[in-house]
Amino acid sequence: MAGHPLQRLASPSRQVSMLLHTAGIASFLASFRFLSNWETPMSASFGGHYQFLTIIGLSLALCTFVVGLIADITLSPSFFQVKNSLAVCSAPLEVLISILFWGLCAIDKNLVFPPESELPLLPNFGFHAAPGLFLALDLLLLSPPWTIDGFAAVALSQTIAFMYWFWVEYCYSQNGWYPYPIFELLSTWQRALLFAFSAFLMTGTTMSLKWLYGKVNGLESFQREAISDPAGIRKGMISNHADVRTKPE
Repeated sequence: MAGHPLQRLASPSRQVSMLLHTAGIASFLASFRFLSNWETPMSASFGGHYQFLTIIGLSLALCTFVVGLIADITLSPSFFQVKNSLAVCSAPLEVLISILFWGLCAIDKNLVFPPESELPLLPNFGFHAAPGLFLALDLLLLSPPWTIDGFAAVALSQTIAFMYWFWVEYCYSQNGWYPYPIFELLSTWQRALLFAFSAFLMTGTTMSLKWLYGKVNGLESFQREAISDPAGIRKGMISNHADVRTKPE
């Protein structure tokens, strides 16, 4: 099955697409296996390791690639469409997680985990870099262009951010501590600002991935849209104007 005409490589397919999805699933499962053997106070607390945005993102990435692999095996357009829909959420989220994690580590590692919980390099890469890289490759090489505009990206990002904030605060009410040390250092309104900033950063990540897709696949109009008309306002106005002009009197 050739897939969308604007894709660089065929997908779903039993060649490169299946290889990438299989490699990604193997990486994600290896991270979960490490997690299952990693005994910390967090693992025995309410919410367990799923208090971490990293693990929530990893779970979503695994679901995305499992659906993608099913599409490759069955050559099903329906599963391929579901995979692409999941990727609109999981790819920007994983890139955001990588940016936030490595950015905070560059400032102070103690903001993201206490010294006794520091991960070795390879598991750290598997949790905080590999998922974003795999999902970005899937988007750039094996997916049709995203149609999500800026308004929808903001709505999606804000929804994820504040759902996670609610979940973190609920876990705090049960455990008496936050999963990330940085949350302990911030007041309530400062945490709200942090989550709001993260949501807009995720929106920017979505539009940047759209721009990069256009760059990699030679779609100049797609690049211009991601920069000059991220909200899709101009495109919508042109479409509406065309509809009015073609409407019979």
